[in-house]
Amino acid sequence: MNVDELVRDSLREQAAETVPVPPGFADRVLTARRRRRTRTLASVAAATAAVVAIAVAVPLLGSGKDDVRLASEKNKSDIIAHPDQSPPRDLIAAGDTALAAYYTYSIDKQTKDRGVRARTYWLLNQKTGKYEKTTKWSFMDIAPGLRTAAVLEKDLPAKRIGLLDLFTGDVRWIPVDRGVAGVEFSPDGSKLVATTYSENPDLVYKADYDSDGDGKKNDWMPQWGQSDRTGFYVIDVDSGEGSWSGVTSNVDDLNVRQDFGFSHDGKLVYGGLTTDPHMQYYDLDGNEVDKPANEKYRHWINDAGLSPNGKLVADNGMVLDANTGKVVTKVEGAQEPLGWADDERLVVWGCDPCNGRNEYRNRLLLVTIGSDNVVPLSDFRKASADYPGRWVPMFSER
Repeated sequence: MNVDELVRDSLREQAAETVPVPPGFADRVLTARRRRRTRTLASVAAATAAVVAIAVAVPLLGSGKDDVRLASEKNKSDIIAHPDQSPPRDLIAAGDTALAAYYTYSIDKQTKDRGVRARTYWLLNQKTGKYEKTTKWSFMDIAPGLRTAAVLEKDLPAKRIGLLDLFTGDVRWIPVDRGVAGVEFSPDGSKLVATTYSENPDLVYKADYDSDGDGKKNDWMPQWGQSDRTGFYVIDVDSGEGSWSGVTSNVDDLNVRQDFGFSHDGKLVYGGLTTDPHMQYYDLDGNEVDKPANEKYRHWINDAGLSPNGKLVADNGMVLDANTGKVVTKVEGAQEPLGWADDERLVVWGCDPCNGRNEYRNRLLLVTIGSDNVVPLSDFRKASADYPGRWVPMFSER
């Protein structure tokens, strides 16, 4: 099966469901930030202890509840919007969530036929409240509280994980025995799941055909079905200690990057699939387990996931009851749920108008469940799926 057939099958399955295909779905299947894994996970090795030590003993960079005043705490407004900015320059927030960072993609060519699909990040500076460009990191995630970012250096897989203080700029390093290429904080910020690989999952190769249907040849594509994922660490952020579990993938997997994410309560990790059951769960020792009851209707492709109280789940263009899957409400104009502001409000990508031609011309919106109230949070992205400045948001609890 070639790349065209793989992507087409993913689109066909998405179209067969009640939810409309979101704009950019194919690109999101190919190159997702995190929580983008596919098909069946083949083997689960017994948890292998691998104690991780902290390189330098320094105070924990935590939630920001200490002696400094973070920019995200100085402005406690319920809604901080900049509808004239795209990409954003100043802090955007709504309710309990904030835009912690955003990034763009580019191809860093290594040879004429091979390159790396690299991310350039704009990260919130907690002194100034502005988003600042950084080229130091290949991958990152931001902890709840917006004080700490987990960062990986440019060459993946990395042999250490950095904890970057967003106020001081200091980095605390946690060395690891196996190469890491993806990191994610638990919902309470106390743990990290770090996905390990034997090779860089962001490698791409020049294709001699039109792989994405845009009428142009020589696209840069990953090598499908050749994921080099080896497993995951679960690391205690405070102590820097943790253990590694081997969880490899089937050769039929679509995505090369198959990072792990945490369940809503942080007690499990999951991998995402392009086919039913869409999400596969493991305990923190790498043993496969049943889906949590309230995550049965959650889909890995939607970053918002469950509402803070765990009763609702965001899907494309609608909100479902997390336990029954029943549609609670439809959200007009919403394309992709990005984060919950609280139990009743969602941050989404929204288009105007959503007529097929302008689906990529979208902006950040705050929508209220069961209401027509919509608040623009950013200006529009351009109406193109592949322009170089197309930015991808990263939300975290503030």
